[in-house]
Amino acid sequence: MSNEAAAAPTAAEPAPESEPLPHGLGVSLTPADARAKTEGTFPYAADLWAEGLLWAAVLRSPHAHARIVNIDTTHAREMPGVRAVITHEDVPGTPRHGRGTPDRPVFASEVVRHHGEPIAAVAADHPDTARMAAAAVIVEYEVLDPVTDPEQAFEAEPLHPDGNLIRHIPLHHGDPEAAGEVVVEGLYRIGRQDPAPIGAEAGLAVPRPDGGVELYMGSTDPHADRNTAAACYGLSPDRVKIVVTGVPGATADREDQGFQIPLGLLALKTGCPVKLTATREESFLGHAHRHPTLLRYRHHADAEGTLVKVEAQILLDAGAYADTSADALAAAVSFACGPYVVPNAFIEGWAVRTNNPPSGHVRGEGAMQVCAAYEAQMDKLAKKLGLDPAEVRLRNALATGDVLPIGQTVTCPAPVAELLQAVRDFPLPELPKDTPEEDWLLPGGPEGAGEPGAVRRGVGYGLGMVHMLGAEGADEVSTATVKVHDGVATVLCAAVESGQGFTTLARQIVQETLGIEEVHVAPVDTDQPPAGAGCRGRHTWVSGGAVERAAKMVRTQLLQPLAHKFGMSTELLQITDGRITSYDGVLSTTVTEAMEGKELWATAQCRPHPTEPLNASGQGDAFVGLAFCAIRAVVDVDIELGSVRVVELAVAQDVGRVLNPAQLTARIEAGVTQGVGIALTENLRTPRGLVRHPDLTGYTLPTALDAPDIQIVKLVEERDVVAPFGAKSVSAVPVVTSPAAIASAVRAATGRPVNRLPIRPQAAVVTAQ
Repeated sequence: MSNEAAAAPTAAEPAPESEPLPHGLGVSLTPADARAKTEGTFPYAADLWAEGLLWAAVLRSPHAHARIVNIDTTHAREMPGVRAVITHEDVPGTPRHGRGTPDRPVFASEVVRHHGEPIAAVAADHPDTARMAAAAVIVEYEVLDPVTDPEQAFEAEPLHPDGNLIRHIPLHHGDPEAAGEVVVEGLYRIGRQDPAPIGAEAGLAVPRPDGGVELYMGSTDPHADRNTAAACYGLSPDRVKIVVTGVPGATADREDQGFQIPLGLLALKTGCPVKLTATREESFLGHAHRHPTLLRYRHHADAEGTLVKVEAQILLDAGAYADTSADALAAAVSFACGPYVVPNAFIEGWAVRTNNPPSGHVRGEGAMQVCAAYEAQMDKLAKKLGLDPAEVRLRNALATGDVLPIGQTVTCPAPVAELLQAVRDFPLPELPKDTPEEDWLLPGGPEGAGEPGAVRRGVGYGLGMVHMLGAEGADEVSTATVKVHDGVATVLCAAVESGQGFTTLARQIVQETLGIEEVHVAPVDTDQPPAGAGCRGRHTWVSGGAVERAAKMVRTQLLQPLAHKFGMSTELLQITDGRITSYDGVLSTTVTEAMEGKELWATAQCRPHPTEPLNASGQGDAFVGLAFCAIRAVVDVDIELGSVRVVELAVAQDVGRVLNPAQLTARIEAGVTQGVGIALTENLRTPRGLVRHPDLTGYTLPTALDAPDIQIVKLVEERDVVAPFGAKSVSAVPVVTSPAAIASAVRAATGRPVNRLPIRPQAAVVTAQ
């Protein structure tokens, strides 16, 4: 008999009343949608349906750069079942859009600037008909030579009226004549990573009787998307509504606006609901990727390994359109020296347009690329000085009160040395046994071609940092409403749940503040006040802060009558486990009894302290807060084949405060695993600007078999006093740090420089001397 059966109560022994489940901040509250997602009943955008539905398809350019001579839609329009064919001529409003700089056309009209750029869109009564009609649109091109090398973009013909340079940041900090006794240099390249969401983009547009349109999609920034769409439709924002459906995870800007906008145009033109589900190829061609980056570094240090000066040049390939490249460049330049004290820094950063696929916001943008470079430099410095790689990092570790190269003082907790010491001192994993049963532990896995004798183990370190919220004067604000009726609380906030756990956190905040166990979070749409984009820990900080403030206002409404009745202030009352008690024990009642059928509600906003743009010398208080991480990587490398197996990643991170232990652990593990793909396998190849193998066969993601043993050895809970709850963003900084740590470990195992990501097999091969 099983232990569970033995423990089950019998009929003679009635089961004891179940204890209330723990709730509130600091516990691992189960997400409300966990069961639906596990059982496959959770409604994503691709599952939507409407009466009289039409299907959409988009015609995309097969060229990276071409002049459009003519577009003939006659054959497509005449096909049976086709209800509408639209091109640039059918865009009634603003013809250009973009998350940062509005330089992207809804449909290409005169020139094509990247492979996969939308040319036309079709609505038909069957998805196959729509795809065939899109293919029947005849486009005459004059193919042009693409600009694919970002270094050549400075001298190339302008791809846009305002040229190819999007932004230039010269950072000057300290004495330009300063020099160290030891100098190390390096040239580094970071490849193009794709967010590769398992659920591709999809959406449904439904026309409204007032001439407007409703869009149902997995947007992560619905109000910004609504405003952009409305401008392109020639409508006021109040006539366009976005309803957020289930978002199947987001590590970047989830929805490509090149899908959203044609969808609404087709619905407005046909007067029918229109659905578009992107193919995997379209998903790869359409949405933004991580910026490929070229980095040149020179580090100066004294004989003891203390940094004296850092010089760097950083070139970001933005692809065909600007998107959020200016923001990514600001992060790259600001964090170019890493979490180290650098008294003198001179950094030049550029973001340029090319005919490569567009780049944009991907988790840790800018910070990830420079982390790989400056950590390689720290390894070179340690080797040249004959120091332990961890020791040279400890001697330069940033701390609270130090000054960043941008001139901003670090006022938040910055336990960088503590994090590094924690991973350095953590016991190393055992070596694999040289037996047939353990072959799967070797690089290449079972039946691999390598020999155990060719395997070398390496240990490396990475220290990373990211900023939280927006930067350089971005107005970060969120609004939330909390309502309580009949013992049930409801939260209304337009913060999108994209996998970061906001809806669970919102429930925990209300539980903690009001002592109400049953809390629901309302679906998100643009009829609610805006909450901003779901990135850089925004919703934990700004939206969570708004929910907390609204809940505290409801708490005051609840307690004031009781406090007045007993002649005391509300500060002398507390709510614990659903009971309201006074400091002296005179008052003791339940929240339900105190409500007495009343309905209470409050709306509040949260807006962090302002920041400022970087000035002409790259100086300014540009960031609200910072988060740090240290990772020690252990890898096994077959030095004959160049294959790499990540054995273990030991992680220490400053998190401010643990709000949900299970959720936090999952976010860190997911971020670390994403970094494994960046380090070893993920590279979207684009010869001459053409995306090669835009599918999950040609683009290699790490699987469960590739995931290493992840040890979270320390979480530093030193609360950031300016952040609600004191918590910090947790998912981006391990993505930034783990690729650098893995590259460091491969360098230790092979002695090779390893100066590009992902690490190619030939970079890890050691030839016999």
